[in-house]
Amino acid sequence: MTGSAGAADEQGREDAVATIQRELTAFARRARAAAARMHPELSLVSFTLLAHLEDQGGCRATDLAAYYLLDKSTVSRQVAALERAGHVERRTDPDDHRMQLLHLTEQGEQVLAQAADRRSQAFHARLADWEPAELDRFAAYLTRYNDEADSPA
Repeated sequence: MTGSAGAADEQGREDAVATIQRELTAFARRARAAAARMHPELSLVSFTLLAHLEDQGGCRATDLAAYYLLDKSTVSRQVAALERAGHVERRTDPDDHRMQLLHLTEQGEQVLAQAADRRSQAFHARLADWEPAELDRFAAYLTRYNDEADSPA
């Protein structure tokens, strides 16, 4: 590879990374706005916490804080709001009666399911014109990106 070809490859890589960064930022901005429209009763953080509780079958507030790298007071405020809204309840940990585990209430499960359904419909509408092979490639790239982001550096 010649020096100019190497420089062109490096510039192409830099341009591609800049485009990816810009597009992921735009995606995150649109996701926050869409979340506010689709389920105005839930902030994006609240939706995320509810989804985590569903996925884990319940957990401690400190587990939420650790997983999302949030301050305990931030999680405490969010959880308190979810409790007031009737989406989350505390239950005694059967393995350690000193601990309280957070669980979705039936209402919380319903709100989460409705929000997830609206999100799914929005994704299907956005991707309706994509070919199956394009969807497969996009899914594979996102999976690879997220797998690498989740692995220790």
